[in-house]
Amino acid sequence: MDRPSTLIQCLDFYLEDCLARGESQRTVEGKASSVGLFLRWCLTQDIRLPQDVSLQTFEAYRRYLHQYRQPFNGKPLDIATIRNRLTATKVFFKRLFYHEIIETNPAERLELPKVPRRLPSGFLTVEEIERVLQQTLLHGMTGIRDRAVMETYYATGVRRMELARLKVSDVDLKEGLITIYRGKGNKDRRVPIAQRACNWIQVYLNKVRATLATIESGATLFLDNEGLKYREQQLTYLASKYVKRAGIDKRGACNLFRHSTATLMHENGADIRHVQEMLGHADISTTQVYTHVTINKLKEVYYQTHPSVLHEG
Repeated sequence: MDRPSTLIQCLDFYLEDCLARGESQRTVEGKASSVGLFLRWCLTQDIRLPQDVSLQTFEAYRRYLHQYRQPFNGKPLDIATIRNRLTATKVFFKRLFYHEIIETNPAERLELPKVPRRLPSGFLTVEEIERVLQQTLLHGMTGIRDRAVMETYYATGVRRMELARLKVSDVDLKEGLITIYRGKGNKDRRVPIAQRACNWIQVYLNKVRATLATIESGATLFLDNEGLKYREQQLTYLASKYVKRAGIDKRGACNLFRHSTATLMHENGADIRHVQEMLGHADISTTQVYTHVTINKLKEVYYQTHPSVLHEG
């Protein structure tokens, strides 16, 4: 494409650049949204050219984000959201500078806000997971499919989009392995899957999948009621439905299973780097949050070692 001159043209150039460097469509769409918000704000400030953007422009945008209130609830933006939006614009200008579209990078010295590390929103105990899984037995053939879906979640800790994309051939039931192609960051990985989950997938394949499949199903492993690949929102609804029917008041739906996989494995002695590989985290710091939620182990050590407990009474 022609050398861009306006900020809008630069955005189109940048998005093509991201795709050419192998970034996933999902990642590029997220960048388009975040950078687009910054460019729309720039227009309100009568800033239309990349060379008109300065470090002071970014600082003014930071103040705008800090003061912004969400129209549906009147609350401020989360600090993580502010950081993500500033990061997106910072990377955008870094690439413009790399391609020599701008002579200097005004975002180079932009300091990003620090985001406090938060605990996962929640996880299920082993007993709670069994209660959730038992709910599927009340729903016949579709219940078998739903059980296979949630057993796969629990056994592997995969993300929604990763589960939705699984093909029949991605699951090796004999070896107890699943291969996840094009996970987050477009990365592939192979992880073990428990025999119980394999058994339920086999039952689903033998008894249910053929009754749902259509010409449009292709090789997709888990099919919705229309014989199509699941959308992420459908999987959220499916998991949430069974969690509620089990009488469990915890938010997170699909993430509850992902958090449970990580937390329970770590509590039972799994090295944090093995948990990282299971979850497909690029950075070990993302996984290390699970070292803070293994409260049962901490309580056990506490009651065995703390003087206040040892000398009670």
